Amino acid sequence: MFLELIAVIFAGIAAAGVVMLLGKSLGGRLPRWMAPVAAALAMIGVTLASEYGWYGRTAAALPEGLVVAEKVENQSFYRPWTHLVPYVDRFAAVDAATMKSHEAHPQVYLAELYFFGRWAPVSKRPAILDCGKWRRALVAGNVVFSGSSLPKGLDWVAGAPDDAILTTACGG
Repeated sequence: MFLELIAVIFAGIAAAGVVMLLGKSLGGRLPRWMAPVAAALAMIGVTLASEYGWYGRTAAALPEGLVVAEKVENQSFYRPWTHLVPYVDRFAAVDAATMKSHEAHPQVYLAELYFFGRWAPVSKRPAILDCGKWRRALVAGNVVFSGSSLPKGLDWVAGAPDDAILTTACGG
């Protein structure tokens, strides 16, 4: 966040400097108010580019096997342009490369879910995904599949027909 603030400030200074140099080279024919306006527009432009580009940059940098399952778009009243074009400020990904199936229940998988947020640290949670009954449960601590039964005390959540995490993990 700090580096983005520095980038915004430098973009404003650079835009104002370019307009001032342009005004000097034109013999002072540009109005003096153009430098702060150019600085403000450059700062807004860099902020927008940073907000709208975050998801694309982050998703492109994911390691192989990590599949984006769900994205959450943001709209806010103090950013009126987001009502026209919402931006992604968080998303969830499934680590398909390390998913393990249960020997006794072949449609039940243990998977790692990663949650990414624009200004939040990445969090990783293990989850059990039941493709047969279309349900999922986040797991606390380390869980391994052992024996013929599923771990006890899971808080199962029934998936909607279009549940993005189950659809990604179970292949549609």
